[in-house]
Amino acid sequence: MDRQAADNRKKSRPVSGWSKLRRRIGWMTLLSLIALAATGFLLLKYAPLPAGATMQSTRILDANGQTIASLKGGVNRPTAKLADISPWLVKATLAVEDRRFYEHAGVDWRGLARAAWVDLRHMSKEQGASTLTQQLARNLYLSHERTWTRKLKEAWYAGRLEQSFTKDEILELYLNQIYYGHGAYGAEAASRLYFNKPAKELTIAESALLAGIPKGPRYYSPHLNPKSSRARQRKVLQSLLETGQITKLQADRAARENVAVRALPEEEERAAPYFAEYVKKIAVERLGIDERLMNEGGLTIRTTLDLRMQQMAEAAVKKGLTGANEELQAALIAVDPRNGYIKAMVGGRSFRTNQYNRVFTNTRQPGSSFKPIVYAAALENRTITAATRFRSEPTLFYFDHGRQIYRPGNYSGRYAHADIGLRQAISASDNIYAVHTIVQTGPEAVISMARKLGIASPLKAVPSLALGTFPVSPFEMAYAFSVFAGGGERVEPIAITLVQDRRGKVLYESHPQRTQAIEPALAYVTTHLLKSVFERGGTARRVANMIKRPVAGKSGTTDSDAWFVGYTPELTTAVWLGYDRGRPITSGEAHRAAPIFAQYTEAALSGTAPKGFPVPEGVVHAYIDPATGLLASPACPGEGAVEVFLEGTEPLRSCGPLGSAVEVKPNRDEQSGRSWWRKLRGWWRS
Repeated sequence: MDRQAADNRKKSRPVSGWSKLRRRIGWMTLLSLIALAATGFLLLKYAPLPAGATMQSTRILDANGQTIASLKGGVNRPTAKLADISPWLVKATLAVEDRRFYEHAGVDWRGLARAAWVDLRHMSKEQGASTLTQQLARNLYLSHERTWTRKLKEAWYAGRLEQSFTKDEILELYLNQIYYGHGAYGAEAASRLYFNKPAKELTIAESALLAGIPKGPRYYSPHLNPKSSRARQRKVLQSLLETGQITKLQADRAARENVAVRALPEEEERAAPYFAEYVKKIAVERLGIDERLMNEGGLTIRTTLDLRMQQMAEAAVKKGLTGANEELQAALIAVDPRNGYIKAMVGGRSFRTNQYNRVFTNTRQPGSSFKPIVYAAALENRTITAATRFRSEPTLFYFDHGRQIYRPGNYSGRYAHADIGLRQAISASDNIYAVHTIVQTGPEAVISMARKLGIASPLKAVPSLALGTFPVSPFEMAYAFSVFAGGGERVEPIAITLVQDRRGKVLYESHPQRTQAIEPALAYVTTHLLKSVFERGGTARRVANMIKRPVAGKSGTTDSDAWFVGYTPELTTAVWLGYDRGRPITSGEAHRAAPIFAQYTEAALSGTAPKGFPVPEGVVHAYIDPATGLLASPACPGEGAVEVFLEGTEPLRSCGPLGSAVEVKPNRDEQSGRSWWRKLRGWWRS
């Protein structure tokens, strides 16, 4: 009886205002969700698709705004019906790009979940989840920016495409839109570009090669990266096998087939073609810009190149190779040591006939041009100074605890057969002095110096390292010497300063990274010593009259390579000559490197007033006797000359009677790095 009364009282209790509000909110939320779902359904069902994006030329500009290249030129886009495309290419594309194409409705949720699970397991983005329809939607209607908004739009457009077209129509659109590299859009264009045949005649092997390219048109191009292209082709064949499209026998035969890829058609000579290709590579691989966006997205890419300097570089290389064997190749790279900007680049004799860029990929033995790195390490470690003397004669060097012997020799068997100083060793490129130096300093210290200067190529801690026996690239050598030119500061190499989209939005802007790699005083002392290469008795004395400004540098010659790397305060240039297959070069061919450097440097800096290398703190000038390495005095056997030292390493003794040494106590000025030579420093700086 009491329970029934209590229930009656509950039923008759008025509903509170808060409960009514919650009910209203619940109903409103439910109605909103229903309305949203209905709107989405109607939009998906009936909303018109936007017009496909129109291509706009991407422009690559030099530092002064002049056009280097326009990437829209040469676009190749013939269309073909699905029936006129080889079924093998269709099957290969579906097997490697979207195996469930005929099962999903635009977005493959199962594939998306699988890809997310794989990425979670590997803690990285290894699996792609975009369906073929999503890729088509992105190419037709969207930019390639990596945002959630773009991904949501892509999914919606994919669903709308599935509502508007049949699967075969979508597949046909895709195969006529996808980019296959080298300006070819669509299967028909790609088939004719690579194989000179219509798309319907493609074999299994050819189809597998083509189907692998869109994943990364540059990386998987059979012209630019044949090894990667072949590996990708085998992966596509494996996908065909896994999906049951071909048998094991067919897969094996296709993998063994020697696919004949047609040579690329000749293009008109472009301005700075090697540099333009390098810029495209950096934009795609380092900055993450989609390659299709690069080619047709209307980007503006501002670079560091100076077209006038580039023309001077091409002219110097052309003149330097005049009359030479037509297979002799050359590379030149010039950079501004003050900011790391690439000002000119020549990657080979002719881009039209060979697109191989020797500035980066051609790692060759630098020979004696590596010695400045050895001497910089020794000077920094105080194991030698400009007054240190070693005997120049055939010498045996024992290393590895005496278990191994190294017997270097001088070029053409020329020796001084006397004690020589560092300046003479650099000027004459004496190998014996260089090996003495690395033995005294330790090859590990030399490798450490090379790393500080920016050289990343493999180096071994052996005495022959002093003579440049381990391959490096012209790019590395140019930037290593730029540290000397830039007062010890290393600046990150820069080719691109700004990237803007078609609306002017900044996608990338460079911010140079600077590191004080070595002390300014060490950079100056090394530079001062390298100036001797252009003086009497130096290996570059023949071209000294071609350069009307202070300059430093070093030549290098091996059996198959010739180098010259040099610099002024405004410009560092590395020149390499040789044969691609490493055949020996003659003495006459080796002598072509220095004139190319000299002609280019003077022409590129024409109109720029000559400027000396500034003398930093911590540098001491001393008047020494080259024959003894002591401070010069009337009692010295030789004629005195001015030499440079890191403060605290200068000699403190002079020649006494009969050649004996007399200690000279430095005065206050000498202790502070201000020797009596300060009076003539103004003249010396010039």
